[in-house]
Amino acid sequence: MDLTKVKLVVSDMDGTLLNSKNEVSPLFFEIFKKLQQQNILFCAASGRQYNSIVDKLATIKNEIFVIAENGAIAKKGNRLLLLKSLNKKKVTTILPVLRNIDGANIVLCTQKNAYIESKDQKFIKLFQEYYHSFEIVDDLMEITKTTPILKIAVFHFSSSEEFIYPELKHLKGDYLLKVSGQNWLDVSEGNANKGNALREVQQLLNISKEETMVFGDYHNDIEMLQEADFSFSMGNAHKDITEIANYATESNDNFGVERVLEKLVSPR
Repeated sequence: MDLTKVKLVVSDMDGTLLNSKNEVSPLFFEIFKKLQQQNILFCAASGRQYNSIVDKLATIKNEIFVIAENGAIAKKGNRLLLLKSLNKKKVTTILPVLRNIDGANIVLCTQKNAYIESKDQKFIKLFQEYYHSFEIVDDLMEITKTTPILKIAVFHFSSSEEFIYPELKHLKGDYLLKVSGQNWLDVSEGNANKGNALREVQQLLNISKEETMVFGDYHNDIEMLQEADFSFSMGNAHKDITEIANYATESNDNFGVERVLEKLVSPR
């Protein structure tokens, strides 16, 4: 494994760069300085809201690339690099379907805000970890009339893969459906995924697949793992990710990303 080729490091957030306490380790910020010294760029890529991602990486937020909402938006500082909205009719068509799924909590994700209509206080408290800019409304359908929707996130307290995906899989020809964690499923436009967003960032930077390192743990990371020769699955990753990635590292609670990056920035 010739790490001297690497010019861009891309990491998922939840289950990857974030530990089980939803924290980024101080060690990562130390390593980031060394990445900068070696002119290696860093990109955070997540299903999270943009504001939630940069809150976790506040001290370096203007120095990194950010892919948010599973590839529906990408930014560098205040510069918008890409924005992909869901077709309005697709949003209004799928909302009634989602409302009929027992235990589903729906989030409409827009460029600046997230909207929920749930009054479940347990969900609202948990939801705020992922969405810092949000509003509770009476009817999500009203939001769709005036605001472009980047993504619909759906939360289930037990399992999104077991209880939400089976109710939607007949629609996968019309929507991109991604189980993005134990409890989350994301509904996006077909071309709005982390892989396509990463490809656009790579083209912007003139960086190839052979010069890219990616870390991921769940199904919404599949496409971006395929855009990097140095693709790593986390020790806590879904088995499907372990099979796809070219390499493996430790879990998110055992500094899996940092262990690899320490080798990357060590004297060459």
